[in-house]
Order: sequence, then structure tokens, then C-alpha cells
Amino acid sequence: MDHHLVVNEKNELREVNPPAARFTFLRAIAKIISIVFHPIFIPVYLAIFLVRIQPYFFSGLDRLEKSIVIPRFVVIYTIFPMITVLLLKALGFIQSIQLKTQRERIVPFIICMVYYFGHWYFLKKQGELPGYFIQLTAAIFFASILGFFANIVMKVSMHAIAAGLMSAFLIHVGLTQDFNLGIYISIAVLLTGMICTSRFVDSDHQAKEIYVGLLVGIFALIIAIYFG
Repeated sequence: MDHHLVVNEKNELREVNPPAARFTFLRAIAKIISIVFHPIFIPVYLAIFLVRIQPYFFSGLDRLEKSIVIPRFVVIYTIFPMITVLLLKALGFIQSIQLKTQRERIVPFIICMVYYFGHWYFLKKQGELPGYFIQLTAAIFFASILGFFANIVMKVSMHAIAAGLMSAFLIHVGLTQDFNLGIYISIAVLLTGMICTSRFVDSDHQAKEIYVGLLVGIFALIIAIYFG
């Protein structure tokens, strides 16, 4: 194993092991977290929470309508954005599917905005799903708008936007219901911290881009509560 010499606080020369292996391990963990909790997956996780973990939200809903809620979220928030980015890459509009620059994010933001607005508008007009679902879809739409404008100024973290929205949504549900969601809120806050930390480790984001992303997600939910 390679070693190198450093001078400690007592001005003594000491031989130490380089931290490269440890940092590589941390980056691998951060990358896994970034993939598992990618912004295109978090809306689906929240839909699963509402449908499977808290099923009494849907006590008066038709079984068929309930059965297509999660697949609908997968199509709108996961498959459509993935196809959009892959098509943009194939057509040469973007250089990387990771959207590493502010410029590369402009078109995906706009296209996804259309998807998200259409889904929110359809569910709101349909009027069959619980209000929390309408607020969630509205919040995702408003987050795409705020994220788009924030992206003009900086390469705001989309992971942080999704994580901030996730925690804010769980807190909102917990504060407006009689049952105890403390464990789920704690898990959401813990995951938000892990997601943001992983972006510090495994991306070129600056701290302000992470923090602004969190605020965008939180404000998007607040707007959705009052206008969704």
C-alpha cells in the first residue's frame, strides 16, 4: 500500500496511509443513494406510501382506480422523463443523460413541466383521488417551475428539490391528520439528509445549490397547499 509523509501539529514527520480508498467507498455509497433516490423515483415512492402504507386514504375509491394510481405515477414521473432525456441525448440536444450543466437542463425542465401540469390538471378535474394526491401532483408541477427559474441562476440540485418536497409533504400530511406519522416523518428527514449529503460527495454541486434545491421543494409544496 502507498504511503506519504505529513507534518503533524507538533511539527513531527509522520508516515500515513492515504484516504483514497475510504473516499472511493464513500463515493460508491453516495452514488447508490443518488440513484435509488433519484428525482424521477421519489414521486413514485410517495404514491406507494399513500396507496400501500396508508390505504385508508382510499377507503371510498373504486378498486380499479386505486390499482392504476402507482402505474400512472411510474409512467408520468419516471418513464416519460427517462424517455425525454434519452431522446434529447440521441438528437444531440444534450451531451450527457446526467444533465451536468445548467444549459442541458433547460429543455428537460420545460418538457417535464408539461407532463406534470397535464397530470395535475387531469387529476384535479377528475376529482376522484384524495386531496393529498392533488396537492402532491401540484407540488411537483410547481417545483418544476421554481426549479427552472432557479436553474437560470445556478445549477440547482434536482435531488435536493425532490428530497425537500418529500420531507415537506410527509410533514404536511402528519400535521393535518389525527394518526401518528412520526416514524415516517423521521425517515423522510433522515433520507433527505442522506440524499443531500450524497450530492455533496458524488457531484460538483456547491452548497448553495443544495440548499436552494431544498427550499424550492419546500416552497413548491406550500404553494400547492394554497393553490393546488
